[in-house]
Amino acid sequence: MNTKHTLRLLVLAGLGPVLATPALAQDHSYFYGGLSAGMSRTKIDEDRITASLLGAGLVTNSFVRDERGQAYRIFGGYQFNRYWGVEAGYFDLGKFGFNATTVPAGSLSGQIRLQGLNLDLVATMPLSDRLSLLGRVGAQTARATDRFAGTGAVSVLNPNPGQRENNYKVGVGLQYEFSPSFLMRGEIERLRVNDAVGNNGDVNVFSLSVVFPFGRTPASAPRLAAAPVYVAPPPPAAPLAPVVVQAPVVVAVPPTPVPVVVPPRRRVSFSAESLFGFDKSTIKPEGRIALDLFAKETQGTRFDVITVEGHTDRLGTAAYNERLSMERAEAVKSYLVQTGGLDAGKVTAVGKGETSPATQAQDCVGNKPSPKLIACLQPDRRVEIEVTGTRAD
Repeated sequence: MNTKHTLRLLVLAGLGPVLATPALAQDHSYFYGGLSAGMSRTKIDEDRITASLLGAGLVTNSFVRDERGQAYRIFGGYQFNRYWGVEAGYFDLGKFGFNATTVPAGSLSGQIRLQGLNLDLVATMPLSDRLSLLGRVGAQTARATDRFAGTGAVSVLNPNPGQRENNYKVGVGLQYEFSPSFLMRGEIERLRVNDAVGNNGDVNVFSLSVVFPFGRTPASAPRLAAAPVYVAPPPPAAPLAPVVVQAPVVVAVPPTPVPVVVPPRRRVSFSAESLFGFDKSTIKPEGRIALDLFAKETQGTRFDVITVEGHTDRLGTAAYNERLSMERAEAVKSYLVQTGGLDAGKVTAVGKGETSPATQAQDCVGNKPSPKLIACLQPDRRVEIEVTGTRAD
């Protein structure tokens, strides 16, 4: 093995937390386990081996290398939040070897097997609701077990050397979430190892992994507030007929004023998690279903104004929360107009940010984004739609 390839993966491993948005993840922490399998590759140092044979008075006339192996890994981990996790595992990088023939007549064959344990810090950067970029950096201890055999003019003094050494490992990859309880990863990893005969080199691993989170549940369905019962306003009182006085002068009694009827209001509330992905303003398929139902309920009625209000919890900066709430309100307005067929001139979008919480300050104590506090503040993260002036046709 040699060290010709410059290690560049450390930079990529740190991209997740740097590029992540300032909003806090709203997923709870969880444990997970998984299994990985793939192909490993290394570089057999032919120059070093032929130089060693030449030093013993032997000239190499053929050299065959086996630089590919079958690798697998068993692992388990703990995901602290959407961005960070820690992972430990057992790995087997497979077997690599070579066979050289010499003059005077002889042959030298060698084989190395690499196994060990690792502990990694794993960074995750969401690219969409289901797809994420992974980066990892960690420590590993690998055991190298060598076997050498010589024939003819080649004599081997130590046929079975072994070496255990601690070193680093890095990697990058992609992760796709098929469901809350099943994920799949594709990764490229590099491990630095000692080959037990005084040489350090790299082993690259290309793998596919299946991951099984424990205790995660699907996102809750949209919560629709019960619509108020529509009560028709009373008909206006008919004006009184003129009264004719039995005299030369006719006096008309003015009509009784019609009472002003305040247009009724209807307010529907959707949880942010039911409409959008984490830190997103793109409406999810299940969110579109809920909005389609709302738009269908407005068919056959007339309305004066529809106001769409976006709300966030108090975690994060006020400016960021106001911008996110406005983007979500605009997304809901656009969907209701384009898909639901509502009149764009009567639909207004407003971003309230964190200014109108549904929770009380004494109910959710603290400012540190713990899973308990994030769950307590869930009612604050919502989109409310208010319909003013709805009347039956």
